[in-house]
Parts: sequence; structure tokens; C-alpha cells
Amino acid sequence: MSGSLETVALAGNPNAGKTTLFNALTGSAQRTGNYAGVTVALKSGEFFTPHGKKLRLVDLPGCYSLDSGSPDQELARNALMGEVDGEPRPDIVVCVVDASNLERHLVLTLQVIELGLPVVVALNMVDMAEKAGLRLDPAKLSEELGVPVVPVQANANKGIVELKQALRHPFPPAAETPWKGATEEESGERRRALALRICEVAARRPDGHMSTLSDKLDQWLLHPVIGWVAFFVIMLLLFWSIFSFASIPMDAIESGKDWLGTQAEAWMTAKAVNPDLVSLVKDGIIEGVGSVVVFLPQIVLLFFFIGLLESSGYMARAAFLMDGLMGKAGLSGKAFLPLFSSYACAIPGIMATRTIDSAKERLVTIFVAPWMSCSARLPVYLVLVPLLLGGKGGFTQALVFFGVYSLGTLTAFIVARVLRGKLGPDQEVKHFMLELPPYRAPQWSYVFRHVAGRAGAFLQKAGTVILAISVLMWAAQTYPKKEGTEDKGELLDYSAMGRVGHLTEPLVKPLGLDWRGGTAILTSFAAREVFVTSMAQLFHVDEGEDDEATQANLRDRLASETWDDGRPMFTIPAVLSLLVFFIYALQCLATCAVVARESGSWKWAAGQFLFMSGFAYVAALIVFQVSSIFIK
Repeated sequence: MSGSLETVALAGNPNAGKTTLFNALTGSAQRTGNYAGVTVALKSGEFFTPHGKKLRLVDLPGCYSLDSGSPDQELARNALMGEVDGEPRPDIVVCVVDASNLERHLVLTLQVIELGLPVVVALNMVDMAEKAGLRLDPAKLSEELGVPVVPVQANANKGIVELKQALRHPFPPAAETPWKGATEEESGERRRALALRICEVAARRPDGHMSTLSDKLDQWLLHPVIGWVAFFVIMLLLFWSIFSFASIPMDAIESGKDWLGTQAEAWMTAKAVNPDLVSLVKDGIIEGVGSVVVFLPQIVLLFFFIGLLESSGYMARAAFLMDGLMGKAGLSGKAFLPLFSSYACAIPGIMATRTIDSAKERLVTIFVAPWMSCSARLPVYLVLVPLLLGGKGGFTQALVFFGVYSLGTLTAFIVARVLRGKLGPDQEVKHFMLELPPYRAPQWSYVFRHVAGRAGAFLQKAGTVILAISVLMWAAQTYPKKEGTEDKGELLDYSAMGRVGHLTEPLVKPLGLDWRGGTAILTSFAAREVFVTSMAQLFHVDEGEDDEATQANLRDRLASETWDDGRPMFTIPAVLSLLVFFIYALQCLATCAVVARESGSWKWAAGQFLFMSGFAYVAALIVFQVSSIFIK
């Protein structure tokens, strides 16, 4: 027990509507989705029955079976068995089943009933089942299962009062299962056979060949040719929307950051505050944190569109399509969502790998996730790609961007294939099982709450990890100070960071860079986007009226920069070398910390950091040296 409260656990398959029911019962705003593994941790809340009894509700991760597999599946089983530290064994289990997919969902329900716990079945989404032509008989279903069955429509708050009332009734003892003592495989087969028999009498379809809207849509969206065309069009529209719609709020945040920095500097200068403290606040804290917060609109938009794809049911189709392709990389369709999420930020992508059954596949997915070009790389790309093209834009620039993202993804798949082979096969063969939920209208309130939660988590990281790193980097770039000069480039040259940068020149010169490029790369290991600011300072670039103008000024300055002998410095090979380095290098300490937590090993995180940094250097070296032979 948790204090004096009885505990009610919500169990069910992915897509059964568990989290929606949890929100309907407790009023909480937990995330919902239409892809296996969206819920990957225990979430709890409280609610009252109609008679005033207070109960504690725990939302278990969605799973297809209680047999130990992926971390989320194992967590659900352990919670039901009372084997989670600090979490009591539930007093009642509410098994949430999708009324339109009873054959599959009842298998888990039967497994939960076998545990001997009091069970109530929440027959969810009855409206969709009826639209699909099913004739449900909840009373007959209750009779066959031997437990109470309550029809509900969680997203419309229908049947919630009746479900709460069912939780206060006495429960009959669990029936003896006829397959007691059978093997796990035999038990599974008998549960499936029993589920089918129950559905024959409790869920009848007048026309067994009647096609639903989802069936008709899947004829196109899962077509071996048209399905892939639709997938690429959807992805193209998604990324185009992110880059197009995010520009206005990003400019507003950039302007707000500059205004805040100017106001803070003016106020502190008027108060005769120490100039170093003024610089810390303006250049270290406001500029450092602001340079990360400016990408919030893109991250919000990406998670908004991901939420739409999940809640509508399309994300499961995308994973189904990608399963065959990802199989060539030694991965399954379950790795699709984590890798796809990593285009916004590798951190949530790595956390989403908890849904993967195979521990080895999970490690491989974690290892390659940072090679999905995240939004923090965009400022670097926006400087280097136009510089590479000599100012050309439009469709040519879009093609280069597409190539940049594709190169990282393709390399990730190749490395995943090699690493998966090195780790060897799983001791137990895991099969990719994915339920295709019916297409549904997005639940807008939950999508927006999910986006707000992600935005809050991102801002929390910006206010903690990024803030601490920004202050440390400011100190390294500020001290020791060179007396008698106010030039930012000279001051950075004389600082601890600049001195270390000079030591890097023998390493970066084979990449086509001098010590200034090496210094900027060093600063970017705190946050990739810092590279642009450091390059602007090192090459004495005046700040423009906005971020775009500053980037244009920086590009013009780099285009005219020469070596001591008059040779152009930022040639096509040099710019290509920089691009390749930023595609591959793991320049995010927060990601390293998450990798260590999710993999359970700092050695794995350190190995990933060293491998990716080394790979980035070698790849950039090869690109510069080879391309210099053909391009002068």
C-alpha cells in the first residue's frame, strides 16, 4: 500500500488508450500516442470514486505480454508482481482493451487475470468498434472472462463514472487456468485460442469482409511503392514546415535575447558594476543560454508534428514501412521512432529506445542516434552551406541540406550494421511485433500538452546544463586577460581557450583550418551552435542587425580570408571538411550523460564520444585531402 490508499494499476497493450483513460480518471496531462512504447515509466495520480473513496492510480507501460522483454515490458510485469522498489503490488488492475482489436488485446488480459489479482476490464473505444461494424456484448464478455467489463470512451469521458463504480464492488476469486503447468509457448497459444473463442460470442461482425476506412487507407499508405512515396512526401512536408514556420518565432527570440543583453549591460554599467561581471551576464549567461533557446520553436514544431503522426496512427505505419529497410542495418522497425526523434534532439530519441526488446539492438540504436542531424547543427549548416555554394540558394541549397542529413543517416545505418554484427545475435530471437491502430483524429489537447512538456524539459536543460557549460566556457574564453586591448579576437587568442586552440593547429591544419578554426571547434563541444559565435569573434566580424545579418557578415569574412602566403583559406575542400566534421562529431555533453544513464555504463558513453570524435576527424581529414587533389 501507499499510505492508506489502495492502488489501482492500468495495464494494456500499446494503443489501447491507457494514458487517455489515466488522464480522464485523474485529470492529469500525461502524454498519449499511437506508437508502442510512448509510456516508458510508471506514472501515478489520485482520484475519487462516486462514493468518495480515494484511490491511487498507476499507469503501467503498454505491453503485448508480461513475458520479460524490453525495459518497459519488464517494468509492467514487475509492477504487477510487486517487484518494483518503493511501489506496492496493486490491489486492483484495470485492463484497458481496444474494443475494435479484442482478439489481440484479450491475450494480455487473460495473462493478467492468471496472476490472481482483482481485475476490471475497461472496454475502450466502443464508438470506433461500432463504426467498424462490430456488435459488442459486454455482459457476455464479462461472463466469459469472469471479471467485470465496463464499456468506456475515454477520450470523451464516457463510462468513467461506471468504471469508478465497478472498482468498489467485491471481486470473485480468479478461476483456475486450464493450461496450468504448460510451457510458456503452449500457454501463449491457448490464450490466443481462448481470446478468439470469446470474441466469436462477445464481439460479432455482421459482414466479415467489410472494409474499414483504415483498411482502405492502408491499401495506399502501406503499398510497396505508393506507401514509400507518401512517406517521403510526409517527411518532406514535415521538415519544410519546421524550417519555414519556425523562422518568425526564432527571429523574435533572437531579438529578445539581444534586447535583454543590451538592457542588462546598460543597467549594470550605469550601476558601475565590474566589467567582468557585466560580460558574464551578457556574453556568458544571456548569450550562452539564448543561443540554445533560440531553437525552441523548431523543437516545438518537430514534436508537434511527431505528436500528430503518433496520435493519428500513421507513425506505426511508418515504422512498419521502415522495418525492412532497417533490417538491413541490423535494426527493427522499433528503432525508427527513436532515430526519427533524434532529428530534433538526440536526448529524447535515446530515451525512446526503452521500447526495444533486444538489449543489443537498443545499445546499437543509442550508439548511432546522435548521427541523426539534430536542430543544434543548423546554425553551423546555415553558415557553411551558403559559403560552400558561393552564395547560391534556393533548390541547390535545399539539395545540399538533404545530402547533409542523408549522409549522417546512411553512415549511422552502416555503423549499426557493423556494430550489430560485432555484438552477436541475441540469446533469444526477438520478433518485431507491431499493432497498426485505426486512423484517428488527433487528440489536440493531449498533443499540445505533450509539446508543452517537451518544451519545458528543453528549457529546464537550457537553464541547468547549458547554463553551467556557458559560464565555464565564458571563463575559459575570458581569462587570463590581455591588458591594453579591447579587441575580442585578441582577447580570445590570449585566453586559456585561445592558448589551447593554438595547440590544436597541428591537428586542424590537415583539415584546412588554422588555430582559429581549431579554437572554434573546441568551444563547439559545449554546444554546436557556439561555433558560429566563436568564429565571428576570432575573425573580427561585426554583429549585424539580426542573426541572419551576422551570419552573412561571417560568410563574407571567411570567403575573403587567406593564409600567410595569400592562398584562400576557406576553399571548397576546407568547407566540406568542416561540414563533415560537424555531421559526425558528438558535441553534446548532455547527450553523453543520457547515454551513460540509458546504457547503464559510462564506458559505453565514453566509447561513443571517442569513436564519434575520432570518426569525425578522420572523415574530415580524408574529405579535405582527397578533394584538394581535384578542387583547387
